Amino acid sequence: MMNSTAAPDSIDLLGLDGPGLDLLLAEWGEKPFRGRQLRQWLHQRRVYDFEQMTDLAKSLRARILEHANVRLPEAIFDRESADGTRKWLLTSGGGNAVETVYIPERDRGTLCVSSQVGCALDCKFCSTGKQGFNRNLSAGEIIGQLHYATQALEQEGRGRRVTNVVMMGMGEPLANFRNVVAATNLMVDPFAWGLSRRRVTLSTVGLVPALYRLAEQSNISLAVSLHAPNDALRDEIVPINQKYPLAELIPACKHYCDRTPHRCIYWEYVMLDGVNDHREHADQLIELLRDVPSKINLIPFNPFPGSDYRCSPRDRIMRFADRLQRAGFITTIRRTRGQDIDGACGQLVGQVINLRNRGRGGATASRS
Repeated sequence: MMNSTAAPDSIDLLGLDGPGLDLLLAEWGEKPFRGRQLRQWLHQRRVYDFEQMTDLAKSLRARILEHANVRLPEAIFDRESADGTRKWLLTSGGGNAVETVYIPERDRGTLCVSSQVGCALDCKFCSTGKQGFNRNLSAGEIIGQLHYATQALEQEGRGRRVTNVVMMGMGEPLANFRNVVAATNLMVDPFAWGLSRRRVTLSTVGLVPALYRLAEQSNISLAVSLHAPNDALRDEIVPINQKYPLAELIPACKHYCDRTPHRCIYWEYVMLDGVNDHREHADQLIELLRDVPSKINLIPFNPFPGSDYRCSPRDRIMRFADRLQRAGFITTIRRTRGQDIDGACGQLVGQVINLRNRGRGGATASRS
């Protein structure tokens, strides 16, 4: 939904967190409590028609109507897996689209949110990285995914809801620092979405300077896409390691632990057959993380067209996990979800690009 009377370059209110909204309203001569009221209307009640915000003065509503709007995404595709996972391909303007995935579990519902259109980091096992990078999402486009998913789930009438949000969709969140921080601020804001900081997780491959900045500005949960226990291997499959090697990444993660109440890093480790899944890799991982409060999540690789990798055999994943557990690490093996709806991040976008290309006789589609 969009306020159609506002100018195209008007302010998107959806992406303004508390400080941003307070600054705007101060410029308009309004009191700070108006910001709290607006956030409650937009994010708690999900009312996007300014005329219905009846506890705001008519003069303020008129000013908002003139200078601001609310933009929500629309779905291009909407698919549900046999296991209940639901995946949307949402518009992001300029012919681009991003993926948002809802993963239902017994005691929670997790929404996986994108932060960029594509990704520039080119991790070798990632479908999104193969599609290149287009642009950062605005804070409104990021939080808009939560709005869209919440409404869609309510319309189902099955009682499913979002209890956790993970910034693990398309893109590298810390490469879009300002907008991601604003969006996650709204997620934990008691006058907006009011989620626990433990239930909002940012996943990064390890942009070290941004990790230090994040420790100063936020204390949401942190997951790090590690995927290799040594620099030589990580240089190959996670190329940003060549710029920020493990000797810099690990201290930055320790620093984040020290500055946040969670005092734990969630490490993501995708299991690649014959690449990073041998006993010596487990031993190197144990040594690397020995002094870091850690929980390790082993992720069976989800193949995609054109990938050079295969998933490690199940018995090898189990042996790898057992070795980590025996060393004292809390270790989980992620359940594979949504494979029948192109569950790997970026796969659905890749399908749309291919369809567009065929429809244009092979013309180049927008990178997304």
